[in-house]
Amino acid sequence: MTAMTTRSEPAPVVAQAAHSDEFTIVVDTREQQPYAFDSAVVRTLPTGDYSIVGLEDRVTIERKSKTDAYGSLGQGRARFRREFERLSLYDYAAVVVEDTLQGFLLRPAFSQMNPRAALASLIAWSVRYRVPVFFAGDRAHGRALTCRLLKMYWKYGQEVDSERSGT
Repeated sequence: MTAMTTRSEPAPVVAQAAHSDEFTIVVDTREQQPYAFDSAVVRTLPTGDYSIVGLEDRVTIERKSKTDAYGSLGQGRARFRREFERLSLYDYAAVVVEDTLQGFLLRPAFSQMNPRAALASLIAWSVRYRVPVFFAGDRAHGRALTCRLLKMYWKYGQEVDSERSGT
């Protein structure tokens, strides 16, 4: 998965066969620094930055750089909290931060926010809204983690659907 392809026509919904590795990642049109994935499609997502074609209303991943996270926790706090509220309505949603936990605790130059307060907010909202926050280390690991989370939802979400429907 190295290059992102943009299609103007809607992509077909990929069949959800049990244990299939075949799925297509959706990248939100508003994503300013999108990860590159093979055969990805660009569409407007209701919330989050990444999802799976046909499951856009069930799974989503929100990507945050350290700078964006601090901005979202500071001046964009009310909007970011509403984002967590929307994420909590999904079968699975997560926030992927492109930094280490230790690195996140080093405040960006532009921010006046106390790093411990920023982390405390992420932890509190993660628990309150049941949306995990992952510190991926860097952008490359953030991309890999996003892909892995979507893949695991693709794999296990189908098993949960089968169990719920009794098939």
